[in-house]
Amino acid sequence: MNIKSILAVICAITIFTAGSALAGPSAQIMIPSTDIKVLKEVAGGFTYIGRFGSKADAGASSYDIWVTTGILPFENLKLEVGFDYVTSNLQNDNFSDNHPFSFNTKLGTPEDAFGIKGLPAFAVGMYGLGTYDKAEIGSTRQNIVYGLVAKTLPVVGRFSAGGYHGSRRALATAFNPSNTNMNSGLMASWDRSMPEISEKLWLGVDYMSGNNANGEISLGASWAFSKQVTLLVGAVFFNPFYNPSGAGDLPGGKPAFTTQLTINLP
Repeated sequence: MNIKSILAVICAITIFTAGSALAGPSAQIMIPSTDIKVLKEVAGGFTYIGRFGSKADAGASSYDIWVTTGILPFENLKLEVGFDYVTSNLQNDNFSDNHPFSFNTKLGTPEDAFGIKGLPAFAVGMYGLGTYDKAEIGSTRQNIVYGLVAKTLPVVGRFSAGGYHGSRRALATAFNPSNTNMNSGLMASWDRSMPEISEKLWLGVDYMSGNNANGEISLGASWAFSKQVTLLVGAVFFNPFYNPSGAGDLPGGKPAFTTQLTINLP
């Protein structure tokens, strides 16, 4: 299936599944956020992560086509579900590209929920719920479970913090095997809309610890072309505080840039 066919399928799914269970969680740049879709809110998009370098140890670039939707009608308790189609190259013959689908879900409450002024936002969820797991080859079942708390402060913006735990085998690397505790860590972020410049501009920074493929610091900016269409661009630095158990390539690969197109329906 080529990229045009996949995009057509995703668009069709998005149009016909408003309110049904389909995606990568609502995110900051690379980590989840406490934002959650409500019933009949649907978002779909395309995320590209491209390496700044082309050497063999730079790591693969990736393409992610995703859809997310809310499935609860409540204002103070929200639940979203979705899927991602992730591939490093539509022509590659490896277990990841041959099993590109993964699923996720997130449950949480917004800030000031239930009429409690000053209450932070809370979210718990899972992502990287892949479909392939073979001990002798590899696994796409990262099965990352996380929890986040977030609070927006006057002037300075929103701060989020939490932690995660995932599959030891799926997140292990050759030099960080499953007995090195590389499958859990911290998540943190800051983000803020920038009305001083434009109501359409948003800035963010996020961090995920852990000597695995997901560990990173990223920073980015997004621009809302309309209520329905947003484009984010940013840079991702994988495992900047990498503490290897031996020699080897950097988990996650060398730095990359990301472009993320989001389309909201209706």
